[in-house]
Amino acid sequence: MPKAYDFTKDDPWRIFRIISEFVDGFDELSRIGPAVTVFGSSKTRPRDKYYLLAEKTTELLSQNGYSVITGAGSGIMEAANKGAKKGKGLSIGLNIQVPIVQKPNRFITKLMDFRYFFCRKVMFVKYAKAFVIFPGGFGTMDEFFESITLIQTQRIERFPVILVGSEYWKGLIDWMKKAMLEKGRIEKGDLGIFCIADTPEEILKNIKVFYSNLT
Repeated sequence: MPKAYDFTKDDPWRIFRIISEFVDGFDELSRIGPAVTVFGSSKTRPRDKYYLLAEKTTELLSQNGYSVITGAGSGIMEAANKGAKKGKGLSIGLNIQVPIVQKPNRFITKLMDFRYFFCRKVMFVKYAKAFVIFPGGFGTMDEFFESITLIQTQRIERFPVILVGSEYWKGLIDWMKKAMLEKGRIEKGDLGIFCIADTPEEILKNIKVFYSNLT
């Protein structure tokens, strides 16, 4: 009978791979200037209204001096990288190596590959002036809730977290108010950690207003 694989023997060496991903990420992304990270479903098709909205949004952001960071894949990520490239801005993709291979989209001008989700997630947050979150699935929800949890617990400084598409997010927000706020599981101010926008102009305005209030 074959011996069971003992993963603990590989753990010390895995640390070096993790460190190298952080070092490479910090080195590459520290030079990109102000950036906005965009999340959303990889399944969104090019004719979908949110695909078109993501493209227009990042084109506008690029024209206003922001680099755009995405997860490098298809759907909303592709749209965001496409808009950034169209706007003559830096279009960054942080690709993840997963069993179901994700092919980076063709609109990326700076590509980085990550083996570890948690290293990649640090890069999304550390170099972003804002999170712009389009409709998506579990991965998108993960990024949304992690970001607002980090802000709520003061593990990171507050920054704009913008949900795009009031129609899509309405059910979730209503549930948060009824099941979380009314039951005392969050405070009223916690719902102010994020905001909702429906147009590229609203998204840009929310980011600009947030930072103008800091000066």
